[in-house]
Amino acid sequence: MTDLAQHSTDYSVVEREPPAVMGENLRIASRLWSSATVFFFFAFLFAYFYLRSLNQNQLWRPKGVDPSVSLGTLGAASVAVAAALLYLGLRDHRAERLPAWRVKGAVALALLVVAIVLQVVAWSTQDFGPLEGAFASVYIGWTCMEVLFLVGLVYWVETTFATSMRHRKSVPYAFEAGEASGDPHRTAPDIEDPLSLVRPQLEAVFFFAAVFAGIVVVSWIVLYLL
Repeated sequence: MTDLAQHSTDYSVVEREPPAVMGENLRIASRLWSSATVFFFFAFLFAYFYLRSLNQNQLWRPKGVDPSVSLGTLGAASVAVAAALLYLGLRDHRAERLPAWRVKGAVALALLVVAIVLQVVAWSTQDFGPLEGAFASVYIGWTCMEVLFLVGLVYWVETTFATSMRHRKSVPYAFEAGEASGDPHRTAPDIEDPLSLVRPQLEAVFFFAAVFAGIVVVSWIVLYLL
């Protein structure tokens, strides 16, 4: 019994997962997350047309409730261009043009941050709040959720970009990380070669970015042009 308990708590033996398994999980997860995101923002699209059709007391969009079209256009364009750069970066990574991918990845990351800043500036300069008509409430709620998802996308792109910048072998790096963290039991990574997951992760983040860019373009059309 003592031998069994000792063997069950021996954390020095790590059963590592093949990179291909995690890569496929990332691709599937990006599809599931993208579809969930589309359905989530569909609620705002429905609210927009439903409340617009009701137009109770003629207060759908009172005078003065006019978000900045220029800032909204620049923000939507930033997200769309960032998604296009991630696609081009993915092509570079597949062709082993890693420096070119890193340049495009850095610019895409910067554009996503710019999109967040532009939306914050738009909020700070507008003269209406969420209680000034149905359109105002839909606009504030819709754009707030877009910024929240943008923050998550920025984090995802940044971690993918940061991982790709590691030139050392991933297994020794995992050993060093375990030693630096003070964990005496961490003697191997959970995945055989974490660095090999950069491309599947880039494929996953590009897929979501492309879907989200489509959502942003639709919201731009609905909130600023209709």
